[in-house]
Amino acid sequence: MTKTTANPLEAMAAQANAMTDQLKTLSGLNVPMDALTKLQADYVNQATALWNDALANAAKTSSGQAEAGKPLADKRFASQAWAQNPMAAMSAQTYLLNARTMMQLAEAVQGDAKTKARIRFAVQQLVDAASPANFLALNPDALNKAIETKGQSIAHGMQLLLQDIGKGHMSQTDESVFEVGRNVATTAGSVVFENELFQLIEYKPLSAKVHERPMLFVPPCINKYYILDLQPENSVIRYTVEQGHRTFVVSWRNPDESMVAKTWDDYIAQGALEAIRVVQDITGQDSINTLGFCVGGTILATALAVLAARGEQPAHSVTLLTTLLDFSDTGILDVFVDEPSVQLREMTLGADAPNGPGLLKGQELATTFSFLRPNDLVWNYVVGNYLKGEDPPPFDLLYWNGDSTNLPGPMYCWYLRHTYLQNDLKQANKLNVCGEPVDFGAIKAPVFIYASREDHIVPWNAAYLSTALFKGKKRFVLGASGHIAGVINPPSKGKRNYWVNDKLPAKASDWFAGATEKPGSWWTDWTAWLTPLGGKLVPAPKVLGSREYKPTEAAPGRYVKAKA
Repeated sequence: MTKTTANPLEAMAAQANAMTDQLKTLSGLNVPMDALTKLQADYVNQATALWNDALANAAKTSSGQAEAGKPLADKRFASQAWAQNPMAAMSAQTYLLNARTMMQLAEAVQGDAKTKARIRFAVQQLVDAASPANFLALNPDALNKAIETKGQSIAHGMQLLLQDIGKGHMSQTDESVFEVGRNVATTAGSVVFENELFQLIEYKPLSAKVHERPMLFVPPCINKYYILDLQPENSVIRYTVEQGHRTFVVSWRNPDESMVAKTWDDYIAQGALEAIRVVQDITGQDSINTLGFCVGGTILATALAVLAARGEQPAHSVTLLTTLLDFSDTGILDVFVDEPSVQLREMTLGADAPNGPGLLKGQELATTFSFLRPNDLVWNYVVGNYLKGEDPPPFDLLYWNGDSTNLPGPMYCWYLRHTYLQNDLKQANKLNVCGEPVDFGAIKAPVFIYASREDHIVPWNAAYLSTALFKGKKRFVLGASGHIAGVINPPSKGKRNYWVNDKLPAKASDWFAGATEKPGSWWTDWTAWLTPLGGKLVPAPKVLGSREYKPTEAAPGRYVKAKA
């Protein structure tokens, strides 16, 4: 603890020294003395300016000349309640100064790149959690609302907290508003095949004629597939059907204890490979168009490489959305992965775990992803839900985000080791999957690769590295926004923009330097690329499935409705 002092400037200087000492002890790392000296001097200078401003405002207040304070740019403190309350304003400004100084200290720590990234991540978590906005006694917005509602906001906030404790997760939206199959995942279709791992959904054509080559979507197995079919106006699935493609989608089963032993090979053989075979059988087409999203793209590309090793080329085209195949740069997720952490997972969840394989719980994954953006996906809801007693508004994307999925331990451990840790998949013939060497260069189909510029899960420059792994025709398109919002950007909304460049230099930065910015949605560029690959137009089927694969239930099917 720092020594108590009557001089506020000395107190702030002592606080700066205390923060410095705390950070220097992390992992036994050091901060260069010149950097420390500069940071401490800057801190005291800025703290002095804050204190002088506070004194000047106090003098104006006593003389009746005080002016209304200006709201801060940080949205956590942007309301008039913060600006008009001198103590709250000083608290927010001091916090922001401390936060900047802590992050600058984290940047100054000497160490290897991964250790520095972990220091930055840990300090950012600490800084975000310590915001005065997160505490009822320090948040004037929440206090004003408590007074206005005579304490009802606090009472309702406690009710929301207790409800979330009962549910086992923080509510980011009004979950009672949504129901899968009623107002999300509503595109008409039928389940035409299922096995232990997935249901295959065929969608009802929305045009009199369809392209002869069908389209197969392979979504990520770490989320529910209906991110691609939230509402009719922003549904990638419905849009694809409207473009005249006979569309099939894999709906992964949410694993339970009966599936704890499933492996990566199982997801390839019983998942993607089986889905490809069934689509070929139903449509009578040996050559099909394919699309993989996120981990689904990794699964799809691996499956096609397995088939290529067997002399089969079923894909007439491959679309990869925000997908990693080369894991050289995994962004912020890299802070969670090293040899000890992977070994720990293997010992607790893997195929050879002493107590047998287990499940990676969906809520653990959801919590991890939320804390990648804690202010937006955690503390924002702590303040709104619990401190202010506000019911979160209905939002289909956040409903999907909270509808988590489990993963079989052996499958997850294999994926973690051979991609994020060792980056084996990108190396031709290094890994055997389903008994075959994996070489993405053996896939002969043209490839459309999409990435999102602000993606914090699949950095766009990392997705760009996939262009070096395929030997055939390739197109790379970069969209605005993040991992989900960048993908789910229908043309009808007229939002955002995207970049194109027909040349594919080795470096992503060189590609972007030569790229042309286009307004609107990347979907139109994809449609122009895909349409010629669909083949000729033929009459749309009057019934879904086939004589062998009869529809068993209406889309979205029961697998997607199972909760983790």
